[in-house]
Amino acid sequence: MQFLMAKFFQSKALQSKFLMGAVLTSALFSPFISATPTQLHSYQAEYDILRQGERHGSAFRRLNVSEQGCELSYKSDIKWMIFNDKRSEHAEFHCTNGDIKPLSYVMERTGTGPDRKYTLNFNHDKKQVMSNRSKYPLEINWETGVQDLMTYQAKMRLDLMAGKKVFDYPIVDKKGKARHYKFEILGTETITLPYGNVETIKAKRVYNSDKRQALAWFAPSMDYLLVRMWKGEKGVEQFDVQLKSYQVIK
Repeated sequence: MQFLMAKFFQSKALQSKFLMGAVLTSALFSPFISATPTQLHSYQAEYDILRQGERHGSAFRRLNVSEQGCELSYKSDIKWMIFNDKRSEHAEFHCTNGDIKPLSYVMERTGTGPDRKYTLNFNHDKKQVMSNRSKYPLEINWETGVQDLMTYQAKMRLDLMAGKKVFDYPIVDKKGKARHYKFEILGTETITLPYGNVETIKAKRVYNSDKRQALAWFAPSMDYLLVRMWKGEKGVEQFDVQLKSYQVIK
C-alpha cells in the first residue's frame, strides 16, 4: 500500500528476511480514496502485522483532507525476536478531477540497524524532483503521472473504481530512483480479517522475476480500501498485513 524495501534479519535470528518494513511504506498501502474520483474523505485505519499467523506489530494510517490539499500520515511499530522497526511516513498531494499530484514525501525509520530519513519534493512545473540525498534535482526521466511510494496507490484505487484490471505507474522511490510498479487483477475472494469477513478484489504485483511475490486485497464495499497485503520471497512469507479497524472522519 509503495505498496518498502530494506532487507533485515541478516543474523541467525534474522535470516528469514522478515522485511516487515516493506509493509510500512508504500508497498501497497493506499490513501483510501472515496468512490467519487474527485473527492477524498478523511479517515483513520489500524492494521495488524502478522507473520505465520502470529502478530508482531501494528500500523496506523490517517488521511486529512482540506481545501488546501491532502496529508497522509503513516506509523508502524514492529518487534520480532531481537529485531525492532519503527517507521513514519508523511505525504502531501493534490487530487483534482481524479488527477493525483504528489508534492512532498518524507520517510523516517529507527530501530535495529542504521536510522534513515528520506525526503522528496516534486516540482510539476519544472518537472523536477529534489531529494535530501542530493543538492541538485534528481537525474530522472520525468514521466506523466509520476507518483511517490504512497500516492501511486491512490491512483490505483481510482483505476479500480474505473474497472481497470492492469496497472502501470511511474514511481520515484524514497531513494530517488525512477521505476515502474505494475499490477494485475487475479479475481474476487472473500477473506476473514481482524476487522471481519470482507468480499474483496485480489491483485498481484508483477515483478521481472518470480523470486518475489506481493498480493493485495481491496474491498469494493469500502470504496476499494486496501484491507490486506501479503508479501513473500521464493514462496516464503515475509509479512501479512490485515485490517483491524477503519473509520471515516467527518
